[in-house]
Amino acid sequence: MTSSVTAGAARFEIPERPDRARMRRDTGARLRSAMAARGVDALVLLHNSNVVYATGANWPLGDAGLAHVERPVAVVVAGDPWPHLFLPFREGAAAESELPDDHLHGPVYLEFDEGVAEFARRLAELVPAGSTVAVDECTGAMRRATDAVFPGGPPSDAALVVGAAKLIKTPDEIACIRTACRITERAMVDVQAALAPGRRQIDLSARFIRRAFELGATATMLDAIWQVMPDSRAAGVWTTHGDLALPLLTTARELAAGDVLWTDVSITYGGYCSDFGRTWLVGGEPNAAQRDQFRRWRTILNAVLDVTKAGATAADLARAATAANDGVKPWLPHFYLGHGIGVSAAEMPMIGTDLGPEYDENFVFEPGMVLVLEPVVWTDGTGGYRSEEIIVITEDGWTALTDYPYAPYED
Repeated sequence: MTSSVTAGAARFEIPERPDRARMRRDTGARLRSAMAARGVDALVLLHNSNVVYATGANWPLGDAGLAHVERPVAVVVAGDPWPHLFLPFREGAAAESELPDDHLHGPVYLEFDEGVAEFARRLAELVPAGSTVAVDECTGAMRRATDAVFPGGPPSDAALVVGAAKLIKTPDEIACIRTACRITERAMVDVQAALAPGRRQIDLSARFIRRAFELGATATMLDAIWQVMPDSRAAGVWTTHGDLALPLLTTARELAAGDVLWTDVSITYGGYCSDFGRTWLVGGEPNAAQRDQFRRWRTILNAVLDVTKAGATAADLARAATAANDGVKPWLPHFYLGHGIGVSAAEMPMIGTDLGPEYDENFVFEPGMVLVLEPVVWTDGTGGYRSEEIIVITEDGWTALTDYPYAPYED
């Protein structure tokens, strides 16, 4: 069963429920195609999001102190439709059972010399001699044993391969992202209803996490942000660039009437992320200046959406946003106008970053790419306005994946 959301002439069919087996086949095909395009025979993947993408396995994130010692590792070999997965745990991990028995392995401990020596032996059994290998990150122990782990020569950067594969999402991937967004938005309804003077920031986090997991979240991707914005740039936290600080850590701070909150949360469903951002006001209604600021934000967003479609460039979107904001870039200097989303909460492409104008001019959007747009409008005395919208690029426009209201700012 599929459903569709329209945006002008745009239309994109999204399965109501993702077919995970089909998704793994499709993403596997994209990954092997990207390997072939770069002449890579094998990938060694340590980064969690890359392992999720390559294998279809996903798991609740655990103790940060164990994140590097006990982490899954994937090996993808050209010509083999199944990835190899080295998994340090079983309980709580999903989808690894889809792999053939001879592709599912026990843990490897790549922070330690002994673990790397064992991994080098096992890797030699999986990857044919003379293969061109790419790796997404190396531990210190791996660097000390580079010749043993990669006897064919120094590995290339696997991020270039995986990043290219991830740019265009399959319909099932988009279904996962949309489900993650729906879980997030339903949980945020409960959080916003509880917003009141005297409520602590950590109370909002607890309410959100509990409700999100009740609704089917797999993991939280970042500590929830409920940032109280200063009345002016000068009154805010010092930054190297002189502009606003974001994000700041959530604490036991009690919220006060009139506080302007910039919210930002992300969870995963089946390994795929949501991203949620809205501006809320504690215990009252926006004043005239704040409502005007929200309307400016909507004008900027609409200007960006008007030029968003397959064939547009990242620079086209950045120019539209800047023109709608009287020639001033409407995003924070250390962030971006927009970014991709998938197995990571923020992945390529990124619009308006220090990658520079040439990157933006040369990045052309294609159908199936998923973007998070997050313009920011700031005027001293208002607390500013920031929200995030997730869209899918289509041939002639875009399709929305988010559907959360703008209360209390919208008319």
